[in-house]
Amino acid sequence: MDHLRFTGYLFVGLAAGMVLREYVRALVAARLKDPTPRLWGRLTLNPRAWFDPFGSGLLPGLILLLWAVGSTYLPPPVALAKPAPVDPGHFRRRERDTVIVSLAGPVTNVLLGAVGGLAVRAGASGQAGVSAVGFMLANFSLAFFHLLPIPGLDGARVVALFLPPGPREVYRNADQYLSLFVILVLFLFSGPILAIVYSFANVTCSLSSGVRCLPLPFL
Repeated sequence: MDHLRFTGYLFVGLAAGMVLREYVRALVAARLKDPTPRLWGRLTLNPRAWFDPFGSGLLPGLILLLWAVGSTYLPPPVALAKPAPVDPGHFRRRERDTVIVSLAGPVTNVLLGAVGGLAVRAGASGQAGVSAVGFMLANFSLAFFHLLPIPGLDGARVVALFLPPGPREVYRNADQYLSLFVILVLFLFSGPILAIVYSFANVTCSLSSGVRCLPLPFL
């Protein structure tokens, strides 16, 4: 029952973090003079506008199923919303503004995770404390996963700025294979990714709440 309940808390954290991170990216892009998010009707918190069948459905569904059944392999609780439509060609300072928009998502997730951490520091205990840890873990995992230099994620958009024109174009065009990259990273070559994401998640959990997110003593 503890596994199932905690999985529910992870789901809430992922759903909130997934929608808010892309909404903030769209909002920041619009503030930087890119009309694309507004023209596409994406300046909204309506979850349906951000739902992606693979990234918002299949991927987190499979991950949360493993958490719910208490699998020996627990991948980071992550998800992918339909990305905010952004056209860097509208930015006044293209490289700077691309970095700002790319970092807006992870920063949003870190701030959301910090809210869960503050709840723990404020004395949340019992199921309230457990739910705060789940919310915290989901959002910190989202933040650091999306900073990985995997084509299609925020980290790759920043890395691409430092590549020569040819490799940069190839790197950006690889965005269309994001789902394949994510499957490979999370389920076939998972060791280093788990170590990186969970290490950073634990550091931010400790800083914001005073406790580590993992290992979970009640699972």
